[in-house]
Amino acid sequence: MFSKLPFEWYVGLRYLRSGKRSGRNRFISFISMISMAGIALGVAALIIVMSVMNGFQKEVRDRMLSVLPHVEIQDAYGALPNWQATAEVVNKHPDVVGTAPYVVGQAMLVRGDFMRGVVVRGVDPALEGNVSEVSRQFKRGTFTSLEPDSFNIAIGKELARMLRANVGDKVTVVIPQGQVTPAGMIPRLKQFTVAGIFEAGHFEFDSTLAFISIGDAMKIFQAEAPTGLRVKLKDMQDAPSMSVELAAMLTKDEVVVRDWSKQNKNWFAAVQTEKKMMFIILMLIIAVAAFNLVSTLVMTVTEKQADIAILRTLGATPRSIMKIFMIQGALAGILGTLIGVGFGVLVSLNIDVIVPFIERLFGFQFLPKNIYLISSLPSDLQWMDVLRIGGSSIILSFLATLYPSWSAAKVNPAEALRYE
Repeated sequence: MFSKLPFEWYVGLRYLRSGKRSGRNRFISFISMISMAGIALGVAALIIVMSVMNGFQKEVRDRMLSVLPHVEIQDAYGALPNWQATAEVVNKHPDVVGTAPYVVGQAMLVRGDFMRGVVVRGVDPALEGNVSEVSRQFKRGTFTSLEPDSFNIAIGKELARMLRANVGDKVTVVIPQGQVTPAGMIPRLKQFTVAGIFEAGHFEFDSTLAFISIGDAMKIFQAEAPTGLRVKLKDMQDAPSMSVELAAMLTKDEVVVRDWSKQNKNWFAAVQTEKKMMFIILMLIIAVAAFNLVSTLVMTVTEKQADIAILRTLGATPRSIMKIFMIQGALAGILGTLIGVGFGVLVSLNIDVIVPFIERLFGFQFLPKNIYLISSLPSDLQWMDVLRIGGSSIILSFLATLYPSWSAAKVNPAEALRYE
């Protein structure tokens, strides 16, 4: 079967497949299988964990961007009086899907004895659908009810729970920027009617964000113009480069352009650091399996010293002997890597089926709905991660073969055959 291969490959493959003739050979073969299984387990675990982490990152990012803009344009002095002209320029870019003005400010929501600090965002219901998915996230009420001069307000699901508020209830919006009176500085108050409750699926937004009409927002915050312009792109991944292009298009205006990755820089940096650390930690599993591969090859070299001596006397060079054992070890590592990649990819692509089956089988939930906002394990398999993991595993397996192979090449034929 292997007769047409170079003899180094022939012998290396024969050593890899042997191991059922004697008790010692069986033991070496068992250790070799354990090494391959360890590599396969490490590779599969790393692929599955990275896919789940990518899934969580994508899920949270998508939920954040259902409320946040891809790009945000603000005037350098805090307002954007010529927002229509700015929107006209921005909409000319072929990668821009839509724009919408907004007003934003800090406030306090009060209902009875309950009080919560919130971010109040004034929006135009007719244009907001161009840049966000808030209108589709309403659980009660409608987004279109935020009409000018209606003084209606839409709040997040968690915020409604904290305030014990429902659609139709009255809440008082307290603005920190107060009015000067003979009695001193007093905050501005305005009563609003809860016209809708939304659920973005992200606790921070569901508990600290409220929407009102942009006209009402300009009145209560005493703003002469919108705070800025929100922009939606065809591909949110292009936001960093697009923000630079849009800033170049608006050189005549003194504006500040920020993309979503900069607005949430700390969160994304923390996720990337966590992924890197998890990659390093799980790579240690593969490294341990590679150490097992070293021990397997060392025992094989010790067992095959007579064979090595005979090959040397038949004309094999030390380089050929070294190549034989490198081939044996590398093939074991490659085989374990391929098994691990196959298993890891299979589980990652079907985790939405496997996890519910395990939960039903053992009667528990990995992510209880009453604790976590995401109640199912998301998975986002990225083939670049698979290539990086598989390549790292093969490199570690190859490095594990160097010392045993070098040791085999240094075997003295006379010493090895002395007691044979």
